[in-house]
Amino acid sequence: MAKKWRQHLQNWMSQKMDLPQDVMMDLPRITMIGQIHIYVENHRGLLTFSDKEVRLLLKNGQLLIKGRSFVIKTILPEEILLEGKIDEVLYLNG
Repeated sequence: MAKKWRQHLQNWMSQKMDLPQDVMMDLPRITMIGQIHIYVENHRGLLTFSDKEVRLLLKNGQLLIKGRSFVIKTILPEEILLEGKIDEVLYLNG
């Protein structure tokens, strides 16, 4: 019941305050430019990094990015800019 009420309140605030739902619902925002750049905002931390795989912790689950020649261009507490050849972006639930 409390979870449903909280989601209703978040939706209402998002509409009334003209805020994006990803901000109100604590969701990641993912921006890709072709297969060479991916920018992820609102993640909870970097779990693994290699030149072929990056795994980020999310509020609910993980984000797995697969490819090759990965380089972290920018990393901040809740943002990351990754460059390389991106083949897959997968959401892992739980």
